[in-house]
Amino acid sequence: MKNLKPPSLFTVALALCLCAGAAAQVTEDHTPADGSPDHRDASIAADDRIVAALKQALELATSKAVAVTGKPDGFLDNEAIRILLPPQLQSVGKAMRLIGEGDTVDELEVGMNRAAERSTPQAKQIFLDALKKMTFRDARHILGSGDTAATEYFQKTCSADLATAFAPIVHGSLQRIGVLKRYDRVIKAAPGGNAIANEFDLDKYVVGKTLDGLFYEVGQEEIRIRTNPAAQTTALLKDVFARK
Repeated sequence: MKNLKPPSLFTVALALCLCAGAAAQVTEDHTPADGSPDHRDASIAADDRIVAALKQALELATSKAVAVTGKPDGFLDNEAIRILLPPQLQSVGKAMRLIGEGDTVDELEVGMNRAAERSTPQAKQIFLDALKKMTFRDARHILGSGDTAATEYFQKTCSADLATAFAPIVHGSLQRIGVLKRYDRVIKAAPGGNAIANEFDLDKYVVGKTLDGLFYEVGQEEIRIRTNPAAQTTALLKDVFARK
């Protein structure tokens, strides 16, 4: 057997360098500075807090808006959302008041507002269902956008369902309290009343105005929570909205 020559110092040094480089590469591949498990966990936790805070804020805002609009006189005594005669009938309403028929006009307006007040409680569950479907991307966009971004999100995602839920309640209420009969009287007094009756849907008008009023109140509540520390009633809301 031939005698083996001992490895040279150069060979040993080279081997050590290669081993050290490989170890460094393994360390770099598995624990990068900005992707460590601790960093990722902290990022996920922060994302969860953002979503939780926004959902909490929106549940508060929608619940208050439903409570405000769904109570007796919730529409009628609120100048910002009170439902008035349709534009097509404004001139007729004025004329009827001049000839002593103002009570008919008033009763028609009161009836439309009562129908709106009876329908809005249906919105609560629809809003809650929409919140369950909200993604982190939705929440991040809403949090970083305008003061009524969440309200606009609800308008896009909930309007069709709300209109479907409101329609039978509005129609039943208008019929039960005699609004449709009063509407017929106003229409008959209007020049070209038959044309207006054929082109205009009172149910649809009241449902649309109910949605407008409800979303107006949701928007007002959203603005308060975003901008007024006193409206940030939990530690989570204060933490997230104060740092936005």
